[in-house]
Amino acid sequence: MENNSYSRSVDALLPPEMARAAENIGVSKAHQDVMKTAVLAVLAGAFIAFGAVFTTLVTSGSTMAFGITKLLGGVAFSLGLILVVVGGAELFTGNNLLSMAWASRKVSTKQVLLNWLIVYMGNMFGAFSIVILMLLSGHYLFGEGVIGSNILHIAEAKCQLGFIQAIVLGILCNILVCLAIWLCYSARSAHGKILAIIFPITAFVAAGFEHSVANMYFIPMGIMVKELGDPVLWSIIGTSPDQFGSLTWSHYFIANLLPVSIGNIIGGAFFVGLAYWFIYLRKQHPIN
Repeated sequence: MENNSYSRSVDALLPPEMARAAENIGVSKAHQDVMKTAVLAVLAGAFIAFGAVFTTLVTSGSTMAFGITKLLGGVAFSLGLILVVVGGAELFTGNNLLSMAWASRKVSTKQVLLNWLIVYMGNMFGAFSIVILMLLSGHYLFGEGVIGSNILHIAEAKCQLGFIQAIVLGILCNILVCLAIWLCYSARSAHGKILAIIFPITAFVAAGFEHSVANMYFIPMGIMVKELGDPVLWSIIGTSPDQFGSLTWSHYFIANLLPVSIGNIIGGAFFVGLAYWFIYLRKQHPIN
């Protein structure tokens, strides 16, 4: 009997149980103390930024095939969501799954939107804090400027996306991010959650999809490196700020952050959250 009990305690939850767990977690997040939510959101922004730092590092100066380089970058970026999930923090893209508790009418629209707003702003503050620390560290000059060059090119490419393209890339990204969170609901251990995270997150980064919180580090970091105008960096990499014309604050907010955030909400709240609500929770909470 003891062995059977132990087996049940470590077995992964099945999808119907995962749906109920997601619903209950959504209710808990929506009713959480505002200050606690805000601080946890700042931590999540910093954690995702650390994943972005790691990704920038491992892809800098790579001479490997394009796909292999992107694959390694994706594995490195998984650090961010691992820190969020296992360490405990509030991430805007993951919190799009509050749509499940909302569809069950266990939280109000106001509560969902307030949570998203607080977490979104907290994530931005946390990510930008890491931008400042990385600038002060001079990390962009490491590797004879190869990291700084990579930072600039990553950010420039993100600011050159078309508006609809950025929305679609945001949708695709948060489908995978929220699937990673969804899979974590099945896990009963830290290593189970880590394994659930790595493959979906690696896939979205390697595929070039767009994550609003990650871009709260990638693009401001690129803009700040450009605006800092460090002559050492420009002389090392043999280029100038003029070659990064799309790398501006207006391009960041209008051409990237806005459409990517819209896409992330659609991908996470609708294509994952409401889809699984419809499959597993609809009959328990029918719409009148």
